[in-house]
Amino acid sequence: MATFDAARNLRLIYIFAIADEQHKDCVKIGETTFNEEGDLPSANSEVLNEVAHKRIKQYTQTAGITYQLLHTELTAYLSGGEVKSFNDKEVHSVLERSGVKKKAFKGATEWFCCDLETAKKAITAVKQGKTSLNAKDVTHSQNPIIFRPEQSEAIERTEKQLKKGSQMLWNAKMRFGKTLCALQVAKDLQMKRTLIVTHRPVVDVGWYEDFRKIFYDSPNYYYGSRAKGENDFASLEKLANEGGNYVYFASMQDMRGSKEVGGKFDKNNELFSTTWDFLIVDEAHEGTQTELGQSVIAHLKGTDTKVLRLSGTPFNLLDDHKEEEIFTWDYVMEQKAKIDWEITHLGDANPYAALPAIHIYTYDLGRLMSEYSDDEKAFNFREFFRTREDGTFVHDKDIDRFLTLLCDDSESFYPYANDTFRKIFRHTLWILPGVKAARALSTKLQHHPIFGAFKVVNVAGDGDEEEESRDALDLVNTAIGKDSDQSYTITLSCGRLTTGVSIKPWTGVFMMAGAYSTSAASYMQTIFRVQTPYTHNGRMKTDCYAFDFAPDRTLRVLAESAKVSAKAGKQTEEDRKILGDFLNFCPIIAIEGSQMKPYDVKTMLGQLKRAQIEKVVQCGFEDGALYNDELLKLTEVELKDFSDLKAAIGKIKAMPQSGDIDINKQGLTNEQYAEKERLEKKKKKDLTTEEQARLEELKALGSQRREAIAILRGISIRMPLLLYGAEIKEDEDKELALDNFENLVDDTSWEEFMPRGVTKEVFRRFKRYYDPDIFREAGKRIREMARMADKFTIEERISRIAAIFATFRNPDKETVLTPWRVVNRHLSDCLGGYCFMDEDFEQSLDVPRYVTQQGVTEEVFTPKSVILEINSKSGLYPLYAAYNIYRSRIEEAKKKYGEEVGRQLALQLWDATLEENILVVCKTPMARSITKRTLAGFRETIVRAEYYPELIENISKQPESVVNMLHDGKRFWHFNDKEYMKIDAIIGNPPYQVTVAQKDTDNGQKRSASIFQHFQTLADKLSPRFISLIYPGGRWIHQSGKGMADFGYKQINDKHLARLHFYPISTEIFNEVAIADGLSVVFKDMRKTTQGFTYLYTKAGTTIQMQVANPGKVLMTLDPTAAKVSERIQHIVKERFSYLHDSILSQKLFSIESDFVERNPSLVREYKEGEKLRENEIKLFTNDKAGKAGRSQWYVVNEEVITSGREYLHKWKVIVSSANAGGQKRSNQLAIVDNYSAFGRSRIALKTFETEREAQNFFAYCQTDLIRYAFLLTDEALTSLAKLVPDLKDYSDKNKYIDFSADLNPQLFKLFEINKEMQNLITQVLLEKDKR
Repeated sequence: MATFDAARNLRLIYIFAIADEQHKDCVKIGETTFNEEGDLPSANSEVLNEVAHKRIKQYTQTAGITYQLLHTELTAYLSGGEVKSFNDKEVHSVLERSGVKKKAFKGATEWFCCDLETAKKAITAVKQGKTSLNAKDVTHSQNPIIFRPEQSEAIERTEKQLKKGSQMLWNAKMRFGKTLCALQVAKDLQMKRTLIVTHRPVVDVGWYEDFRKIFYDSPNYYYGSRAKGENDFASLEKLANEGGNYVYFASMQDMRGSKEVGGKFDKNNELFSTTWDFLIVDEAHEGTQTELGQSVIAHLKGTDTKVLRLSGTPFNLLDDHKEEEIFTWDYVMEQKAKIDWEITHLGDANPYAALPAIHIYTYDLGRLMSEYSDDEKAFNFREFFRTREDGTFVHDKDIDRFLTLLCDDSESFYPYANDTFRKIFRHTLWILPGVKAARALSTKLQHHPIFGAFKVVNVAGDGDEEEESRDALDLVNTAIGKDSDQSYTITLSCGRLTTGVSIKPWTGVFMMAGAYSTSAASYMQTIFRVQTPYTHNGRMKTDCYAFDFAPDRTLRVLAESAKVSAKAGKQTEEDRKILGDFLNFCPIIAIEGSQMKPYDVKTMLGQLKRAQIEKVVQCGFEDGALYNDELLKLTEVELKDFSDLKAAIGKIKAMPQSGDIDINKQGLTNEQYAEKERLEKKKKKDLTTEEQARLEELKALGSQRREAIAILRGISIRMPLLLYGAEIKEDEDKELALDNFENLVDDTSWEEFMPRGVTKEVFRRFKRYYDPDIFREAGKRIREMARMADKFTIEERISRIAAIFATFRNPDKETVLTPWRVVNRHLSDCLGGYCFMDEDFEQSLDVPRYVTQQGVTEEVFTPKSVILEINSKSGLYPLYAAYNIYRSRIEEAKKKYGEEVGRQLALQLWDATLEENILVVCKTPMARSITKRTLAGFRETIVRAEYYPELIENISKQPESVVNMLHDGKRFWHFNDKEYMKIDAIIGNPPYQVTVAQKDTDNGQKRSASIFQHFQTLADKLSPRFISLIYPGGRWIHQSGKGMADFGYKQINDKHLARLHFYPISTEIFNEVAIADGLSVVFKDMRKTTQGFTYLYTKAGTTIQMQVANPGKVLMTLDPTAAKVSERIQHIVKERFSYLHDSILSQKLFSIESDFVERNPSLVREYKEGEKLRENEIKLFTNDKAGKAGRSQWYVVNEEVITSGREYLHKWKVIVSSANAGGQKRSNQLAIVDNYSAFGRSRIALKTFETEREAQNFFAYCQTDLIRYAFLLTDEALTSLAKLVPDLKDYSDKNKYIDFSADLNPQLFKLFEINKEMQNLITQVLLEKDKR
């Protein structure tokens, strides 16, 4: 008995007339489905007429219209021995091109002014391949596109929005017609320069074809790309400058590789330098949210650029757009329109008819095979399909059981149960968890008694995405062949062909990969692949199917995709209606043997609650669902509390992309949101005074809540890591309660992990704004994920732990959690070993790759090695080290026993590694708990992670004591009886600085002190064989900054230094953490006794590697490309000059601190431009207040208030901003200050002069290319300022080196022997800097 409706059906054409004056001399040509089985009926047969009458009556009977059926026939016909088909649109086209006029009647537009014979001749012409009834009547002009109602709405709304705003997002499902509509917007708004950017370059052809359809009547519009239209961009620009307009197509991948945005290649400069009027981002959810992708968009957007983003699954973009900036057209809307059209359009060709309805069936494999189902009832596909090294399945018999189940013919409802079902699913897509799984399954299917009859196409594999997708497409189409009714195929993929391309004959997709937390965007993109319209041999695809074998995952994803905006557990009737509509048009059926059970709204709402919890966790507690509605009722007193909290911890940047669930971005309850929406729909003039006031109140409430959340974020994002590590012995439900949170964290750890100023007492005041249920359930979910990881192989467990850490956020520069990606890059580059990331360190690997570092890897990762992480917060560094030593133990066991190591023994070897090979120092008890959780999970096993009280203070003040303690295996580590235990390697990313309390500074500002150097010094004293640490780089290399002179000199000249990798831009390592000093990865081999080391410099993705000598007292050039210039400057300075650094005056020259004006308001008055000073008065340039909120300006004071530096008061001074004195990050605000002036610590004097002319000459000197470049050769610290800037000493017009009345650039280049090559480098560097 068939339970699935046939996926494809025949269609028939009918012609009818209405006998009234209005429809006189007109006929209507329509089309409908014919799904009867048996022989194909002839034209005008009784069975065809019956179907046509039934269809026509649907929209004429209710209106009381009498009609006359004139003709019926199937759209399928034989031609040249093949079955072909046509549709009513083709007949309409022939009539139109033959000059036959159309008429419209109350929404029905496709009536034609002709008789029956003319209409029948048009059908014949279509079958004969003709485009009109008479060749001489064929018109070559194109007709305007007639947009569907929703397309017209999108165009109109966008044009209206872009006239007042700058951006719009189309959240429109596949086959909406986004390209045609977007180009129509460009045409209507007369955009001069339009750029289309897409992640999928293969769609260039489609954009070009649609361009020709839209701009057929606009000869002044041109199209350009590398493959289509005009490929010379300069020509397009010339046309634009002459009054033309153009649309240019570009690839996001290509743009991301440009140096302009941090890529490796010098290309696309003309695109980045163009001022674009209109930027269309196609498939905007793909490739644009990465750091490079965002950089591309930012560089392309000008001040007045309008941006239109197009996406079928823009879940990661919704929070970036206001409600009025989003147009939505989803699957439910489409299917509703499909039905509504039939009712309201009197038989017009239904534009939605070709879009099949989708049905989703779930089979609970977790119930049938419980060993692969975890506590959350999510089926573990990765474990189920795990392969051995020889490429076969580990769980081979279970795979066989599964395949047998799919073909079970015992009255079951499995898709391959009988021949009828197999014909419906003759072409399907199967999604698998990995390349190896696909390869193994391909082999198994080919030898299966039923699936052996299918051609298996395996498109899973590595390689270039675009080219591989093209190859994959060809493979599948070749396997299907010209006649899809004569072949059977199964396509195996682990991601390829799931976006951007379509295989029309597919009728089903099988979801056999992913987890409970699978992204809704990728899931929906995949299942909608099978909804591609398809008509073959006269039968149209009307239904398609998705099969999922993890029901909970299915329901969660679909509940999210239905876009319910309510918070978990607080759904409204509107939410129930939304889900009801979704289930009506996209039914979800659970199959259990011979039973079929549809899911209802209640079940879906339950899943939505789980989905919200999952989202809170995946967002690292950056989600509005975490907070309750108390934030909408804040009193003046409570608002003051928030203001105080903001002052203490600062407002953290706005919440980032919220991911898949379309939460209520307005920050209101559902009832308030509905009320606001109702009021906003009214025209302003129709609002009563009370309604206007209420609307303003609702807007203010939403803003208030968002502001409060932005402040609370500083606390919230620190919670997940603490919940992950918390040691709970009894009732988790009770102990994870919000009211108990502060009790889970000891006082020392609370001070370390929470923002400065947020004591437990402060938290108790603010915790009432959190939703206790969401908090508790999210905490349980984090721990559940960690607990589940313990059940899997060591490799799978590590991947799961890394995935948990990927959800945690970095609160600030002092609390950086080193990402797993960085740990792998750092240690594989220095120590080698098994690395869990690909070679670009962008994608994680299921199976780690082995990296060899000559003379290091084999020595450091042995069963007898002892490796120490010097300061752990997460346990990820020791996790990497432990895995590599564990692998050496595995190899040892294989040799000993002569066979593969089983799971039980593997776990024993892991525990032995933790007990005997890994040592971890933690500065807080919570850090120790977190580290233990990462290394051993919830299992009771020995982990040598120890809390060292007052670690920073002890390292700084009594390092020898710490050295002795860390060597003590007996008393500190409880490891063995050795009081001096040898350590083989020390690794880690130690803390960089500590913030000095505000009261400890003399100017009211917070100040930081570097501490990373103490950890490097400690590591040196512990005398291991290898040391590899990561910490800020520029200042210690240049021996500048407090405490860096001696440390930097010793480190850079240490003969044990083997490798130094410097990243001037820290975000190339830590994506979201900007460290002004850059980052250095230091690797020492304590047995190395030769001079020199390997130096690597990475910037914008390009790495320069070279062998360099220890520089001694010479300042090492950070950027190797600048070495020649630096050497020339140093050579000439040594012979004739000195360095400007030596003449710079102290930042405390006049002893005016940043809070001077606040403390002495009676001593100052604001200076007015041109004001004449009184006797003994001077001008003072200083801040109006201390801290970041302070702004510098001129005041007037009596010179008596200046207590130091008085000898410089009446000299001319050339000053720069002390915050960016060298101009590395932005302008150094170079300025001349007259001889009646002083300044505060926000400025610093480079030199002082007796005369204004000397000051002017020096000012001009500092603005030359060479000197600006010389300032950039050192880091931005004041202690490094101008260390490589030559000082001519004499800046009078009579000096013997340069003529200040002439161009200084060529004179200085000649003076310092800077050749043309070096000059070009200087020019390029300065141009790039000036663009920033």
